[in-house]
Amino acid sequence: MAPLLITSFIWAFSFGLVKKYLGGVDAAFVAFARLALALLLFLPLWRPRRSPGPLPWRLFGIGMVEFGLMYVFYIQSFHFLAAHQVALFTVFTPLYVAVFDDLLERRFRPLHLWTSLLAVAGTAVIVYSGWGRSGLLAGFLLVQASNACFAVGQVWYRRLAGPGREWRDRDVFAWLYLGGAAAAALAMFLSPGALELRLDSGQSLVLLYLGLLASGMGFFLWNIGSSRVSAGTLAVMNNLKVPLAVAVSLLFFRESADLLRLAGGGSAVLLALYLNARSPAK
Repeated sequence: MAPLLITSFIWAFSFGLVKKYLGGVDAAFVAFARLALALLLFLPLWRPRRSPGPLPWRLFGIGMVEFGLMYVFYIQSFHFLAAHQVALFTVFTPLYVAVFDDLLERRFRPLHLWTSLLAVAGTAVIVYSGWGRSGLLAGFLLVQASNACFAVGQVWYRRLAGPGREWRDRDVFAWLYLGGAAAAALAMFLSPGALELRLDSGQSLVLLYLGLLASGMGFFLWNIGSSRVSAGTLAVMNNLKVPLAVAVSLLFFRESADLLRLAGGGSAVLLALYLNARSPAK
């Protein structure tokens, strides 16, 4: 569980940094830059010959979904939302993790449906009267698309990296970043103006932090941790970063929010997460 805890603290600052310094930059470009830097970080550890059979293609596919598509949706949402809102809307990730795990196991646990509805109700309390505001719904849907991609990748990798495997994470992890960078590159070439960007020194430093530490080491530690815990524990750990990121965005980056609504709706969401974590996990 230690890798998951360390990563949660690293990611808590990412939301505010993206919003403050990169909120107006093309999302596909930011996604590609982060994943390309992460790939460069892991190239010295890459051992392609230690990837048996179809493993490289599976890891490449996981990277495209979990990292590439996830980042494109996630970073685009900052064009519509404040950093603490993006962080808060990621609370649905563990519910998606539980649902996707159930689908793969061909089982149905009604509790996940009820906890999902409770989490939706809590979110509605927080943004009540704000749905009509330009971009709020679009931002919410972008974060949910990002959550779904991240959840699918986590569940897929956890099953692939289960007991009996004949490979080490560090030897093959570059395959995931390669897949993610490929997906982000495709989105970048389809995005008009993405190749004409000019970054200042502050934005460049933030990209280095996000690419090397938050993405490079962060995803590596997270996927290692996710392969060593149960689905229930993984679902809970997905949301440790949420209160941390909200607190950092409000206190460190000085964002404003209706604290009463945030506390009321957040309590409902946290209750949903607690009930979800209490459900039996195979």
